[in-house]
Amino acid sequence: MSPRVAIRSFCKRQPGHAPAAVAVLGWSCAGVSRLSTGSLVKTRRDASGNMLNTEAHNAPTQRWSMQVPAEVIAEAGDAAVLPCTFTHPHRHYDGPLTAIWRAGEPYAGPQVFRCTAAPGSELCQTALSLHGRLRLLGNPRRNDLSLRIERLALADSGRYFCRVEFTGDAHDRYESRHGVRLRVTAAPRIVNISVLPGPAHAFRALCTAEGEPPPALAWSVPALGNSSAAVQAQGHGYQVTAELPALTRDGRYTCTAANSLGRAEASVYLFRFHGAPGASTLALLLGALGLKALLLLGILGARATRRRLDHLVAQDTPPRSQAQESNYENLSQMSPPGHQLPRVCCEELVSHHHPVIHHEK
Repeated sequence: MSPRVAIRSFCKRQPGHAPAAVAVLGWSCAGVSRLSTGSLVKTRRDASGNMLNTEAHNAPTQRWSMQVPAEVIAEAGDAAVLPCTFTHPHRHYDGPLTAIWRAGEPYAGPQVFRCTAAPGSELCQTALSLHGRLRLLGNPRRNDLSLRIERLALADSGRYFCRVEFTGDAHDRYESRHGVRLRVTAAPRIVNISVLPGPAHAFRALCTAEGEPPPALAWSVPALGNSSAAVQAQGHGYQVTAELPALTRDGRYTCTAANSLGRAEASVYLFRFHGAPGASTLALLLGALGLKALLLLGILGARATRRRLDHLVAQDTPPRSQAQESNYENLSQMSPPGHQLPRVCCEELVSHHHPVIHHEK
């Protein structure tokens, strides 16, 4: 089957002749034919229909497009490559260009990587790399914008969008609309475990863990052979928090986080002192009185020692002679060796009535 041909004829009437059909004597026509194979042919004919010349031009066969995968999966701590290739309508472009990667959303999302290439150069100089962990793996001159991300973290998960800009005479640009989704997986890790005061002199425990898939949390309590307690966990992204509302017994409380990639646990110990109702108040009063007594004894002892030293210095001072002598004396000679002011040390007695908490991971 022959290719379809679309022909448009432009005729110009010659002076002194009446209008007639195309190719009638007295008219000159030019036909433009476009073939579906991508060739543009221009043919000029004279009034008698003889072909004068034919010009053939190659029409653009490419258009803007970008090819990216739907999702890339990698583990935390490893590296990931986000592939991105493109086509453009220019048969050959050797001018300046810019390669850009965005995160979050297309066109308006924050840039995480940007590099520029000078005219005729295949080296794309990096102008922006978030945390210095991103670098261009592909060659924009060869229609490749693939990006490599080093030392992946769970926070790197999300959607990324590639973009190329021709900043020369073409001044054209294109950006992927759907982007590629990066999913970072990780085994569970407990990032926080703590005991906090609750209502009515009670205590509660909190455990926060992270991982992808989000881990399931469980508490084991020191009752009935360290049995597990049902908890309600709240998740936000790759982090999950579970609360144990009431710690009723002394002992070890263990939080366990698990997902398909692993398991982690951490423990906290709770011990409470139980004394007589008035013992704590009495201990505080006695401790305060004892501290005041020690301070008073220290002050009195210091004054007595100072008086004694002053008396010894007055006895050792020779009478002043009539001859001219210096008005200054060596103070170091006034104090006998070995005489030093005593140090006063005070001890503070404080009674603790708060739980003793020990963390263990």
